[in-house]
Amino acid sequence: MAISILRDIQAAVLGDETDLSTIMLKLRFLASRLGSEQLEDWVKYETEGYPRDVEVPAYRIVSVTYSGTWSGPFGGGIKNAPIPLYLIEKYAGTKWTRKPVRESIAGVEELAKSKTIGIDASNLILLLQNKVYEGWACNAISGEVSTIAMKEIKQAVRSRVLELTLELEKRVPGAAEVTVMKAMPQEPVSEAAVTQIFNQTVYGNVTHVTATDGAQVTLSITAGDIGSMTNALVKAGLPQEAAKEFSEIVAAEPPESLGKPLGNKALAWIKKNGPKAASGAWKIGSDVLTAVLTEAAMKFAGLNHNPGRRSAMSIAAKARVPRLHLRVTPTRRLL
Repeated sequence: MAISILRDIQAAVLGDETDLSTIMLKLRFLASRLGSEQLEDWVKYETEGYPRDVEVPAYRIVSVTYSGTWSGPFGGGIKNAPIPLYLIEKYAGTKWTRKPVRESIAGVEELAKSKTIGIDASNLILLLQNKVYEGWACNAISGEVSTIAMKEIKQAVRSRVLELTLELEKRVPGAAEVTVMKAMPQEPVSEAAVTQIFNQTVYGNVTHVTATDGAQVTLSITAGDIGSMTNALVKAGLPQEAAKEFSEIVAAEPPESLGKPLGNKALAWIKKNGPKAASGAWKIGSDVLTAVLTEAAMKFAGLNHNPGRRSAMSIAAKARVPRLHLRVTPTRRLL
């Protein structure tokens, strides 16, 4: 009897003897059989590494700690003193404290075996001169990433693969029957379900909304974080003040339910400002404005789509907003 690829992956994930690289190759084959380009892309990036122009998932963003050496008056000196991350972010930016890991999963597994993982921090010497110890010269700075962070990336990938296959087994009929010789029939409903499962299990709160005209809007919002919602809406095409105003309204007006994520004030705001998008004054089109704001409110409130019920996105689509679908692409930069 032919072996089910999906169950073969599950057995490999639960075992200790199979490395992640091999598991991901099997998952790449399954993704191809299921017809999911998004899932194929994610597996490809995990097995080959993330290019510079592709954002890495949140679980691949790691913290970096720094220490430095200074010389001061009368021959004084300070060696290997920890540098507060607050100062690093204040004078150099968060890109120095939060680093994307772009290596392939095989590379991550090798890094996890290292004793230390160093970061080139030579450029920080100039940025932090006279900023940490006033009147003292900064001579050297070293950065380090904990090897535990690499082990956490491995565990994150492993757990996502298991959760993904379990959800596929439950919600996509026929996925568990795919073998090397047998592909699953390509049906629109099945392809949409695979995409939705992939979005939920791998990227969580990162959503790409695509209208029928091909325009794509990216929403990356942390539940309860007004700043992340404002930034996401600005990137989507709203002016800064409008994005801030809508975010504050949503924060002050909790949703009644999944079916009604927008309160009366939020709906009134959309009705008042909708013509601005329609006139071309805003960078976001009026055809997707309502759906984007609805989805943003849901993510801010931490509401997840329930496959068994109509989501706010589908409700917005019925209100003469073009039919939308979710598409996720992988997060940015490296060690």
